Amino acid sequence: MDRKESIKTMLLGTVSLPLLKKSESLSVSKPGQGATAAEPMNSEWDRWPDMEWTGPMFWGNRLQDWHIRDGKAECAVSDNNRTLHCLTHQLAPLNGTFSTQVEIEVLNLTESPEDYVGFRIGAKGNFEDYRSAAVFGEGLEAGITVEGNLFVGDQLSAKSIPLDNPIRLVVEGIRAKGGGTLISISAVDPASGKTLSAFKSDGPKQSQLAGNVALVSHFQSEDRDGESPSVAFSAWKITGDKVRVHPQQTYGPICFAQYTLDSGILKMTAQLAPIEKIEGHRVALQIRENNRWSLVQETTVDSMSRTAHFRVENWEYGEKIPYRITILLPLNTGEEEFHYEGTIAANPTDSDKLKTAVFSCNSHYGFPNNEVVEHVGKYQPDMAVFLGDQIYESHGGFGVQRSPVEKASLDFLRKWYMFGWSYRDIFRHIPSAFIPDDHDVYHGNIWGEGGGDAPVEKGWGYDSQDEGGYKMPPEWVNMVQRCLTSNLPEPYDPTPVKQDISVYYTGWKYGGISFAIIEDRKFKTAPKNVLPEEAKVVNGFIQNREFEIRDYYDIDADLLGERQISFLRDWAADWSNGTEMKAVLSQTNFCTLATLPEGSVLDQVVPKLEIPERGKYVKGDAPTTDMDSNGWPQKGRDEALKTIRKGFAFHIAGDQHLASTVHYGIEEFGDAGFGFAGPALNNVWPRRWWPPVGKGHRPLPGRPKNTGNFEDGFGNKMTVYAVGNPVQTNREPAIIYDRATGYGIVTFDKSERTITVECWPRYVDPEANPGGQFDGWPVVIRQEDNYGREAVAYLPEIIVEGIENPVVEVYNQATGELEYALRIKGRTFRPKVFEVESHRLRIGEPDTDEWQEFDSVSPADEGPIVCKF
Repeated sequence: MDRKESIKTMLLGTVSLPLLKKSESLSVSKPGQGATAAEPMNSEWDRWPDMEWTGPMFWGNRLQDWHIRDGKAECAVSDNNRTLHCLTHQLAPLNGTFSTQVEIEVLNLTESPEDYVGFRIGAKGNFEDYRSAAVFGEGLEAGITVEGNLFVGDQLSAKSIPLDNPIRLVVEGIRAKGGGTLISISAVDPASGKTLSAFKSDGPKQSQLAGNVALVSHFQSEDRDGESPSVAFSAWKITGDKVRVHPQQTYGPICFAQYTLDSGILKMTAQLAPIEKIEGHRVALQIRENNRWSLVQETTVDSMSRTAHFRVENWEYGEKIPYRITILLPLNTGEEEFHYEGTIAANPTDSDKLKTAVFSCNSHYGFPNNEVVEHVGKYQPDMAVFLGDQIYESHGGFGVQRSPVEKASLDFLRKWYMFGWSYRDIFRHIPSAFIPDDHDVYHGNIWGEGGGDAPVEKGWGYDSQDEGGYKMPPEWVNMVQRCLTSNLPEPYDPTPVKQDISVYYTGWKYGGISFAIIEDRKFKTAPKNVLPEEAKVVNGFIQNREFEIRDYYDIDADLLGERQISFLRDWAADWSNGTEMKAVLSQTNFCTLATLPEGSVLDQVVPKLEIPERGKYVKGDAPTTDMDSNGWPQKGRDEALKTIRKGFAFHIAGDQHLASTVHYGIEEFGDAGFGFAGPALNNVWPRRWWPPVGKGHRPLPGRPKNTGNFEDGFGNKMTVYAVGNPVQTNREPAIIYDRATGYGIVTFDKSERTITVECWPRYVDPEANPGGQFDGWPVVIRQEDNYGREAVAYLPEIIVEGIENPVVEVYNQATGELEYALRIKGRTFRPKVFEVESHRLRIGEPDTDEWQEFDSVSPADEGPIVCKF
């Protein structure tokens, strides 16, 4: 193997991302972004104090491996494929010259030809974007081995020089005959300017030598000390007429921000780079009124999550208002101010519709996901919800670093920064909610056991995970939750769970819709802890094929926990602040809508299963009993649905990677509410729904045979309306497009009291191809169908005078329990009931606290019931 192939093998061996098919011609910036001709890049790290970040012009792989020390960018480890990319200057695919130089101080002299430092030139990623190149880019390697030999690609200089003192490494590219590039490389003594070693090499064609320029520290020899710093870089420069400058491509120190508006309170979280140790920094929220910026609040950066939090009471919603986050940093050369701008939307209470964009399960295979941002933007949603697995352990390559906690926090932040780099323009101008799921906290599956501590002394795999609790330290878990959820309205009950892990379950009222945000995982019992040993539970799957899980309906196991059930009871009854409709947001759905080849006892086979051609029905599958979903425990699932339906609430979830719209059933099919599980944004685990169907099965009219009434593996009733199975699309990269990836749009129509569910493949332009949704969508649901239980009888008609659209509460007279509550449309309503006994009615307006009550109302009474206000 020659040196070029050896380098490529070494580099790719450290990154878990499969190689995707590249375009033949790759640009270095997003289309439409302007670029200026060559303006020299100067790293200017000497301007910055010591910090765990290298500045807004650079992206480090990994974040925790690069920092500034004494005015130099230092690679803090001696390990494989550590790169530091320049974001603002790229080589264009045109004829020209370039020069890049940097001063190098090698800190770990291993005396191994396998270890080297230098440049990666013309780095390209999997997509036509500098961000893809910054994370996954491959290019021409040029530098110096730790033994002191210069190299370009697989060509190595015969002469070696000592690296006991700093050198200046200079690489220049000039036009060569036939459209090629002549690469010269030299090592220079910075003090005297004397050339210590140099040679020239033929490089690739000018059109191919295009992309990012990065610094590289690559240490893989056996005698390296991986925990020791490898190299310090300073005075990095890039110039030449082949260079194009994109000054807008900086990232940080303010990376992105998310906010919510609720009941007159604005909560905003700004995500910052690791600048918290710069003494005297100040972060401010400003709004633009009367053509000037005015201060709203000031704060500082949280030391672990690197977030800044703002809470503003008595917010006026009247019209949208520009905002900006400003940070003032005292640098070595004086104070410098940085900004991030967006818009605080007006609460759309006067609009008939509220449009919600729905996302989940974001791996890195489509990074930076330009098509998703572009296509969602055409919908102009009013709000966005990201319902879990914003990142995965493999995100951006290198796996995860679990300790020490400080490094583990930076490890998470690199992945989280990638998420924001992709999607921040979706939620820059509209309110948004984010909730963590299992992979966000570095779990394959998680059963939180009320915040318990997973026994990681058994390892990081199933042995510890299956006993429940959190593998990562509680302060780290709280850090993740702070990044994702601190912009949500205050928790219903903020009391922490075990290990002092915080909670975030809450209600959010916006645009006339009340959302309950719940935590599916935190209180859930680990099945291995409560099922008999004979079940042989592994990763939530029963290995004993003779074990019948349906016999354990009454098992003592929590799903949401009593605290969240109490919250949902209160929330279902609360129709204040003009609430007209309700929805529940959570990580996963209340059924297990998935099949595997019959006899399967684990789901590791999923990524290798056949992806069929469109129109083919896969045979031989059977419903699974995956206890990671909210289909288990069954009793807890039923209790949750009975509570949720009392508010006629729709359910929106993520997690499953398989888009579906389902009508939940408890005692009977369709007697609860509807649920929509959105598709994955990036999916390497393409679940599917190919249930066996007999002659007696009746699919829904006009829909495929995998729709209609089914029971999942636990016996939970569900009526399947639509499902987005993986199919062959004949699009590349297939790892994204053949696995049913996309997003959802849920529109609440307050005038018609309907919910329209749309489900879009990520590659479909909704304007150019308005009929391009996944098969079976859109699905339109009436609000009242979210309590689908059949009436036994009806109470007399209610007629209300003096109040438009009042709230009607129906109680069981004997038990005092709320049967349901609803803000009706208009002034007349006839309540359905499920017993012929007497009921108590409460009718009125919670926002003015005007109520009338009627006791002992029965279906046999003559009506109407007239309420005058």
